[in-house]
Amino acid sequence: MDITNILAGLSAVLDPVALLMMLAGVIVGIIFGAIPGLSATMAVALFLPVTYTLATTQGISLLIGLYIGAISGGLISAILLRIPGTPSSIATCFDGHPMAQRGEAGKALGIGIFYSFLGGLFSFIALLVIAPPLAKIALKFSPFEYFSIAIFSLTLIGSLASKALVKGMISGVLGFMIATIGVAPVDAYPRFTFGLTELSGGIDILPLMIGLFAVAEILSTARKGTGLEGATISNPDMKKLRGFGFSMAEFLSQIPNFIRSFLIGLGIGILPGIGGGTSNLLSYAAAKNSSRHPEKFGTGIIDGVVASETANNASIGGALIPLLTLGIPGDTVTAILLGGLTIKGLTPGPMLFRTNADLIYAVFFACIVANFMMLVVEFGGIRAFIAVLKIDKKILLPVIMVLCVVGAYGTNNRIFDVWAIFLLGLLGFGLSYLDFSLSPMILGFILGPMAEQNLRRGLMFSRGSFLPFITRPVSLIFLLTAAGSIIFTVIKNGREDVNAR
Repeated sequence: MDITNILAGLSAVLDPVALLMMLAGVIVGIIFGAIPGLSATMAVALFLPVTYTLATTQGISLLIGLYIGAISGGLISAILLRIPGTPSSIATCFDGHPMAQRGEAGKALGIGIFYSFLGGLFSFIALLVIAPPLAKIALKFSPFEYFSIAIFSLTLIGSLASKALVKGMISGVLGFMIATIGVAPVDAYPRFTFGLTELSGGIDILPLMIGLFAVAEILSTARKGTGLEGATISNPDMKKLRGFGFSMAEFLSQIPNFIRSFLIGLGIGILPGIGGGTSNLLSYAAAKNSSRHPEKFGTGIIDGVVASETANNASIGGALIPLLTLGIPGDTVTAILLGGLTIKGLTPGPMLFRTNADLIYAVFFACIVANFMMLVVEFGGIRAFIAVLKIDKKILLPVIMVLCVVGAYGTNNRIFDVWAIFLLGLLGFGLSYLDFSLSPMILGFILGPMAEQNLRRGLMFSRGSFLPFITRPVSLIFLLTAAGSIIFTVIKNGREDVNAR
């Protein structure tokens, strides 16, 4: 490491204008993340033109602040309202909201904020220390490996479905079916469009998430009775809240969960095109599988919040690794960051480490500083966030519905997406009423197309032969692990059924 470049990068980030841009980015990002329907991608895209008139480091600091703030900000609405602010905070709903319902909103927010910070911090250290070798390994993955990874990840639906394995599988298949609407991957042949041009673009993840969680939750709340008595949440006792709300014993007990979730988030982030929307669900499923008390997941335990928030923030550093070292964006946000760097005349890739090493260190230090800013801003706002619980639901829910409509329309500027959230909301409401888990549907929606696309690409490379899927070592390992996961889930559910009798 060149000390001159390190000092130059640190000096550029500590510039007062860069710090101000970063702080503004973190605050605006948290707001975007907390509002259902808005996202980190939307925040960075909207503010990209602002960077045109800023110096390179100042513009990058603003975009990184938006990125980190928005990913973490999603936990606020996920915990308080059971509505994920971003796809990266879907799994945070599962245990975060039950904690809020029994009066532990402050503790749930504190845990989410603290482990968001830790997950991001360690991933940024990885970004500096192990970026080049990790990116080179990820670059060697072919469609065969990506297909096997997707299949293995889909087997975790059994964990997310808990005891209702059949319902969970049905939910996952429904998600995959919804994902097939639109043009097919590789050959772009239209499927299930029924002659409607609006369906040719398919269903975006944000309208799906808004419909299944936000709209369905509003309908479920309204169903509980006039006056919305059923929507009340236990009033949190803020006098009992100390620090981030958890004890040293709880912190020590979560170390294995944190390490596992961090590694999952970092690894998923490095793999191009997957991102935090998948990592938080996979990390939650892995935590549940590893727990001695998996039946407690979904009832409001800190393990689920730790797993989700560690993984989704660890994905940030992971996604930046292939961007900076190879010029390959790890997710949609880093794709926009790639455009921002290109506008400034920079080309991410191996040569960037030689020609603009000081900028690489500036990005690293900007991530660290923005992460600390996120911690301070969110921790300072815990009491303000909890005040949302005191708002009359007859006022709050219509406001949320309006924000959902705005967020759905803003995704692709299509009124079709607004109608989609209402139809998907009715679907989510019906499935929840019948005790179907919605998380497998999200996992099927995200990973199903990934499996299909890479299966078709792999078969094209092998000229129709399936042998490379089992002869390539990494692909074979993931397929065997997937088979083992299925067998384990079936045996486990069989034993539980026997014990229940």
